[in-house]
Amino acid sequence: MKDDRKLRILIGKPGLDGHDRGVKVVARALRDAGMEVIYTGLHQTPEMIVSAAVQEDVDGVGLSILSGAHNHLFSEVIRLLKEEGADDITVFGGGIIPDDDIMKLKEMGVGAIFTPGDDTDKIVEWIRGNVRPRG
Repeated sequence: MKDDRKLRILIGKPGLDGHDRGVKVVARALRDAGMEVIYTGLHQTPEMIVSAAVQEDVDGVGLSILSGAHNHLFSEVIRLLKEEGADDITVFGGGIIPDDDIMKLKEMGVGAIFTPGDDTDKIVEWIRGNVRPRG
């Protein structure tokens, strides 16, 4: 890391999915690992998530999607981050996402996808190795 500043990670729950137990577990694990975590809560639009990411000056955005709308929601967040000039924010996520779609998401710029059963230590280590402080 460039300095002693904690990594700032925004965790977003876009779409209509109302299940947030997993994302809360991940948010807690990141916080316990020393990261600053902003959780947006349920039913966020991509616009709301990107606006919060820019306002909070985060280094990474993690999206949790269980609804099956992952291709649309990830691409919208990435597009909007580019529009805001914030495409240096690393995007990653998790949820119930088929293997074929994981490859597509990575091709569109998603850094990593974690699926149910992945250990939170794996997520923490990936963030430490791949999310860089901005600015």
